[in-house]
Amino acid sequence: MGRALITDLYELTMAASYLRRDMTASATFSLYVRGLPSDRGFLVAAGIDDCLDYLETFQFDDQDLAWLAHHGFPLETVDAFRDLRFTGDVEAVEEGRVVLAGEPLIEVTAPLPEAQLVETYLLNQVTFQTAIATKATRCRLAAGPIELVDFALRRAHGTEAGMAVARLSAIAGFAGTSNVEAARQLGLAASGTMAHSYVQAFPTEADAFRAFAEDLPPPYTFLVDTYDTLSGVETAARVVAALGLTDRVAIRLDSGDVGELARAARDILDQRGLSYVHIFVSGSLDEYLLEDLASSGTPIDAAGVGTRFGTVADAPYVDSVYKLVELGGCPVMKLSPGKETLPGAKQVWRTEGCRDVLARRSEAAPGAAEGLLVPVLRGGRRLRGRSTVAQARARVERDLAWLPAAARRIRTPEVPELLQSAALKELAASTRAAAEGGVPVVHDA
Repeated sequence: MGRALITDLYELTMAASYLRRDMTASATFSLYVRGLPSDRGFLVAAGIDDCLDYLETFQFDDQDLAWLAHHGFPLETVDAFRDLRFTGDVEAVEEGRVVLAGEPLIEVTAPLPEAQLVETYLLNQVTFQTAIATKATRCRLAAGPIELVDFALRRAHGTEAGMAVARLSAIAGFAGTSNVEAARQLGLAASGTMAHSYVQAFPTEADAFRAFAEDLPPPYTFLVDTYDTLSGVETAARVVAALGLTDRVAIRLDSGDVGELARAARDILDQRGLSYVHIFVSGSLDEYLLEDLASSGTPIDAAGVGTRFGTVADAPYVDSVYKLVELGGCPVMKLSPGKETLPGAKQVWRTEGCRDVLARRSEAAPGAAEGLLVPVLRGGRRLRGRSTVAQARARVERDLAWLPAAARRIRTPEVPELLQSAALKELAASTRAAAEGGVPVVHDA
């Protein structure tokens, strides 16, 4: 099945008009985030590889074309769509790079109809995955020594989203996922415990714990809060001791004040010579609660992070946009109040001293600065394969080390300043003056 119709209708109608009028000059669109959500000092770019897969395989299949013809698109437009492929060039940041608001994540340069048609899909992938990757990274920063496991699948907004969440959690440094298919596809550690229904299905908690240990290989994680939590810990301790379990054994706390309960549970386990039994917690956790637990020294070894992480409950989207910045070799800009854009193809130079410089793409690097945007597609074909989880994870780690500590704070972070080069400021000033003066822009064919 084709994916060309996974778009907004106006992308198709604009492209149809461009094609009818032979408006096929080279256009550059820049995809970036206007501003950071609350309590964010940075973003982690994600979804880039899925965008590149889409661009490389973009086409209208027969079912797409039949639908368009049936819904009033002229036959000449349908025929033009039949032959249309993405033939452009793309510069992008690599999956897992830490970025700031205003910095392009992707810049597409292609004939105008092609560059216009792909807008919606690119925004969809980058918006969702960047929000998730950023949330996951914040959870990992907040948790300190506590290992994290992705528990988001059952609350994610669809199974496709759940698969992406599992991958992005691994990129952020989570130790495993409950999503078995994601674990299979991506080579991640599959992690799980038991449900309250399992405990309720047996006459007693002890019967349930004993059956679990007898029927399955380790690891063994006993859910102790179905009835009375601390009584459940006592029961689990007796079963562990009676069966002589020593290989990867844990209890799980899933309700109540998990910090207070974890301290009490640790005391019970230690008093019974079970200091090797780990404590796993879950239940509406996010980076704020994780930070509180970690900073207070609560004896927690691992945590399952689900609903608030997989839905990015506190900031469920980023304000991403895809804007035309150059057409036919001429810079263009939007002057709408509060939504003004900067003209021209760009580069982001990452410099020492925790400073990024937004510049014209044609400018030379300032000193030993690193360019964040790299060539990823030429003539509609990828220049490199998809990033592995390990490669993207290494980029996150490297860039977090570059960020100032104040930007990594979970609460009230300080956002690093994004500088603009003198040449970009000059281009913006001249383009603005021309637009305000009503000077027509001549575009190459």
